[in-house]
Amino acid sequence: MVKASNRPRPPRPAAVLFDCDGVLADSETLVNRIVAEELTARGWRMTADEARETFLGMALPDMMPVIEARTGPLPPRWARDLSVRVARAIREEVEPIPGAIAAVRAVAEAGIPIACASNSARLELMAKLERLGLAPLFGPQRVLSFEQVPRPKPAGDLYRAAAAACGADPADCVVVEDSLLGVRAGLAAGCGRVLGFAREVEAQILAGLGAEPFFAMAALPGLLGLGSPDGPSDC
Repeated sequence: MVKASNRPRPPRPAAVLFDCDGVLADSETLVNRIVAEELTARGWRMTADEARETFLGMALPDMMPVIEARTGPLPPRWARDLSVRVARAIREEVEPIPGAIAAVRAVAEAGIPIACASNSARLELMAKLERLGLAPLFGPQRVLSFEQVPRPKPAGDLYRAAAAACGADPADCVVVEDSLLGVRAGLAAGCGRVLGFAREVEAQILAGLGAEPFFAMAALPGLLGLGSPDGPSDC
């Protein structure tokens, strides 16, 4: 017989606010490869791993000064053209983080409002959610990119906007993040809990910032008090 857990059941959140890259979409490697190719072509020799270390979690407006300091001024349409190239590749190649689709569905089926808040450009963000079949679960009003708020992560603007889109107070919301910038954004927004998916960043570092680390998206429903922490993986 399995003994019942003595851990207190967490309060039901008013909304769950998801990051996208590294939380829902396994897109980091793909995006970093394209960024590295673009910058190498402009004279800043870079590997995909180096792109990840340099830009993890950053929005394009914050990347641009770093890039231009090494390459000189970029063409006026460079950022837009990069987003178009990334979105095209995403629609053809990106896969879900294991367990992510089932976890999002479990939250939605429990009747909890959900939103997606990302430092990606909206064109890229919608391409990811459509590729994964998650766009209908969020709906267009609860998918927010850095282009829709005054400041990208680590400012709290995105998560405050996501909470408002769900009709919830940030203090009653749970954020699901995987990057240091994203954790800081959730805390800056005043969100009640920030769950740190320890995939790209070590759990100890996430915890040091104030997140609650976890190691599998299949565990998310249990962490939210929706049932067993051991859910099915996505195929």
